[in-house]
Amino acid sequence: MGTKIQLEEALQFLREYDGEATDKCFRVSSAQWAYSTNMTDSNKRKMVEEQTLKAKFDKVTWRKAVEFDWTRLPDPMARRQIRMLTMISRASLSDEKYNEIHHLISEMKDLYAHVRICPFVPNRRSEEPIYCDLDIGDAQKIMANSRNSYELLHLWEEWHDKTGQPMKNKFMRYVNLANQAAALNGLLHAGEEMELVYETSEFQDELAESFQKILPLYKEFFAYVRSKLYKKYGSDVVKPNGPLPAHILGDIWAQDWSQIFDIVIPYSQFGTIDVTDAMLQQGFTPLRIFQMAEDFYTSIGLKPMTPEFWRFSLFEKPTSRKVQCTASAWDFCNKTDFRIKQCTEVNMENLITAHHEMAHIQYYLNYVDQPYLYRRGANPGFHEGVANSILLSVFNPVHFYRKGLINNKTDSYEKNINFLMLMALKKVAYAPFAYLVDQWRYQIFERGVTRMNSDWWKLRLRYQGVVPPKLRTESHFDAAAKRHIPADIPYVKYYVALILEFQIYKAMCEAAGDKGLLHTCDVYRSREAGRVLSDILRVGRARHWKDVIKMFTRGQTDKLSAEAFLEYFQPLYKWLQRANRNEPVIGWMTDKDDLALYQSLVGLGFRQNASKFVVNTVIIFNFLIHMNLY
Repeated sequence: MGTKIQLEEALQFLREYDGEATDKCFRVSSAQWAYSTNMTDSNKRKMVEEQTLKAKFDKVTWRKAVEFDWTRLPDPMARRQIRMLTMISRASLSDEKYNEIHHLISEMKDLYAHVRICPFVPNRRSEEPIYCDLDIGDAQKIMANSRNSYELLHLWEEWHDKTGQPMKNKFMRYVNLANQAAALNGLLHAGEEMELVYETSEFQDELAESFQKILPLYKEFFAYVRSKLYKKYGSDVVKPNGPLPAHILGDIWAQDWSQIFDIVIPYSQFGTIDVTDAMLQQGFTPLRIFQMAEDFYTSIGLKPMTPEFWRFSLFEKPTSRKVQCTASAWDFCNKTDFRIKQCTEVNMENLITAHHEMAHIQYYLNYVDQPYLYRRGANPGFHEGVANSILLSVFNPVHFYRKGLINNKTDSYEKNINFLMLMALKKVAYAPFAYLVDQWRYQIFERGVTRMNSDWWKLRLRYQGVVPPKLRTESHFDAAAKRHIPADIPYVKYYVALILEFQIYKAMCEAAGDKGLLHTCDVYRSREAGRVLSDILRVGRARHWKDVIKMFTRGQTDKLSAEAFLEYFQPLYKWLQRANRNEPVIGWMTDKDDLALYQSLVGLGFRQNASKFVVNTVIIFNFLIHMNLY
């Protein structure tokens, strides 16, 4: 921390920063858009050049910011903004190491993007050629639709082997450099740096408290899903009382289980909602999908899209050039240009995605007049939390009925339970995964990289009840199968968003005067609900996120709370308790075979007494879980 305390000098520095940072943001966004929508080598080079200049600018900004003693500045806004700028701790590294860590991250992202895996070819003769050209999108589609456990195991192993092992050494060096940067800023490790952005010492306690409240619901849900998968695949794949193998949950990371809905549907004769056929019958186009999304937001009093949005957004996949099709919302930082990039197909999934991305645009539009540092969510989870809170109203039988996409509302008990089960496969299943990813990352930063893989699976088992389907050792690096790990993207924000989306949704429903069950609330055309949302959006990051929570909950709390999440799923929770009444284990029991999937006992010198060691370990492990001490 520096010695400068002159307020006018600090304010002048912030004014200059605001203008320069806005310009850099525009240039980087423009270059990234150009490459994403036309993936040529030339556009990639321009993008990398702009990103490199932005990284240098960030380092220069940090050097200027740390010249101030922000704790002694008399203006609270100046204090907070300069503190935010000093939190870019990697800028404390030497130029050589600063460039090295950015290069490492870029290399790992590039390795991940170019992974291609081999398809499952049963009974293939050795002389037959095989084309290993499946990317992550291809793998996910197969994982979602295949019910062949051998094929699922093959794809899972292929993806995890080919992502993790090639970048393991690079990741270990990245950890070392990130920790060096943290130490130069007076922190114990880089995990502490990641938490600074939440500006509260109680952050981890709030996360743990909310997760503990969700856990009883998750265990009931888990036990029910396991019983259905046991019936589907048998004891060779699924243990009746144990954890679940990661490859049969419809998703290569086992984070979203909605693709196995056909296996676990409570009332198969009643089905669930899918408005794709109705959209096709009504002549929907990609443009009409986005017009419908805009109608939702304007109906609750939010802003229409700008002329630039309709002129420059990419709504359909071009045929004449290669584009990066992942849906995304873009803020070009010039206060007028906001866009969505989405290779839209006419189906329900793309309709929901369009509403989600347009929620981000609404955030951009509403905090547009804030200083550059405040033009973002109140904390890193708010953008996703806001967008997903809207989806709880849109992906809703009541809303689809009002929009003429289904003929009747979901008013039968069976249809409601089916709908809630589908939502639980998306949301309840995701909660422990979203929580544990950065718990692992903090642990690696703090304790070191010697047991990265076993630490990963230890947390997967502890929080999620998921184990690898095959033996894994420390030569593997399975966490890297999730892009956010090698790409240096914090993940806890998605858990924060998961809790926030239900809190925000409930606040909007209360403002709208909805008196029904929470999962049936639709805030379409409610200006009162829109006012709750616009109050959140306008603030951006100008106020502490706890103040924003206190604002939209009308003073009831300033904490991340799982109460609204549990209220939403309460009817399903009661149903699960009845459905599981004959299940001997709610949750999962762990035995020596589960632990042996990722722990090498021979390497620890227990060759003669391995079995006894594992049994004793399991007894202690299960006791600690039972007592909520582990």
